[in-house]
Amino acid sequence: MASEHDEGKVPADGATAPQDASGVRQGTPGVPQDASGAPEQDQGTAAAIAAAEAAGPQNGESVRVDSWIWAVRLIKTRSLGATACKGGHVRVNGDRVKPAHSLRVGDEVRLRHEGRERVVVVKRLIRKRVGAPVAVQCYVDNSPPPPPREAVAPAGVRDRGAGRPTKRDRRDMERLRGLESLARARRDAETRP
Repeated sequence: MASEHDEGKVPADGATAPQDASGVRQGTPGVPQDASGAPEQDQGTAAAIAAAEAAGPQNGESVRVDSWIWAVRLIKTRSLGATACKGGHVRVNGDRVKPAHSLRVGDEVRLRHEGRERVVVVKRLIRKRVGAPVAVQCYVDNSPPPPPREAVAPAGVRDRGAGRPTKRDRRDMERLRGLESLARARRDAETRP
């Protein structure tokens, strides 16, 4: 009599992935799979993807770049997308574009926003804004990793009831923050006639 493990079934603790007849492991432990072996999506995500595709363009149609970068949550508002395009912060396949530029599947979109450059390749065209799990499936993210957060000296924490900082306290805080040049310029401006 063969045990569960010998038959390729997952043990009760779920520690290993199932094996086929040849002994090759399939899939990832704990992640449900469909018949093809691909990871299965939860019903809510699948329904959201279906709704986004239904609202999206039909065969051969395209989507405005400002609308698409908003729909896939690269920016917060569509007007910010249009402003970024007008300011030259959005490039499609290396060219600066206007907000009404038509996107197609396979285009590379570069967006400079909030001090970071995002590089994405369009996988799916959508017009309506969708949730984050669905939005991530609409592009391939080739962005460089975000820069590390710099160790910033904390703003001068004052004791409760200590009152307003004096000029000397303010200069000390600016020196701690590395803003000495600003402090010097301010002092020079005060002493000029």
